Amino acid sequence: MTIEEKLQHLMQYSMEEARKKYDGVLLEYTNTMEEIFQEYQENKKRQENLEIKSESEHLIRENNKRFSEEQVKLRRTLSSMQEELKEKLFVEMKDRLARFAESSDYQRLLVRQLKEAIAFARGEEVILYIDPSDAERKTSLEVEAGAPITVSSYSFMGGTRAVIPGRNILIDNSFETKLAEAREKFKLRGGTAYE
Repeated sequence: MTIEEKLQHLMQYSMEEARKKYDGVLLEYTNTMEEIFQEYQENKKRQENLEIKSESEHLIRENNKRFSEEQVKLRRTLSSMQEELKEKLFVEMKDRLARFAESSDYQRLLVRQLKEAIAFARGEEVILYIDPSDAERKTSLEVEAGAPITVSSYSFMGGTRAVIPGRNILIDNSFETKLAEAREKFKLRGGTAYE
C-alpha cells in the first residue's frame, strides 16, 4: 500500500469516524431538543389548562355573583309587589268593614260581643266600650245587651272593647286590632294561596 493509499484509507477512516461522531452528536442533540420540545409542549399545555381552569372558575364566580344580584333584585321586586298587594288588600278590607258597619249584621255582632264580655266577667264589674262612630246605636245596644255602654273617646274602627278592672283584663274585639293582627300574620305566598 502506498502512502497515498494509506492517506486515502486514513482519510476515509477519519471521515467515517467523524461522521459517526457527528451522527451520534446530531442524534443526541436531536433527542435532547425533542425532549426539550416535548417538555415545553407539556408545560405549555399545563399552563393553558391552568389558565382555562382559572378563567372558568372566575367566570363561574362572576356568573354566581350576577345570579345572586339578580336574585336579590327579584326578591326586592317581589317583596315590594307583595307589600303593595297586601296594602291594597287591607285597604279593601277597611272598605268592606266600613260597609259591614252599616248593616244589621253589624248590630248583631256588637250585641253578641257585648254579651260574651258580660258572660266572661261572671258578675264582676265590666266596662263596655263601643266606637265613637257607633254612638247613635248606644241606646239600642244597651237595651239588647242589658248593660250600660260607654262610647270610647277614640276610634278603633268599630267592634267592641271591654275592661274587667278587678282582673286587669282587656277584651279587645275592635276592628282596628283584628285588622292589625291579620296584617301581622298575613303572608302572600303566590298564586291564590295565602294565610
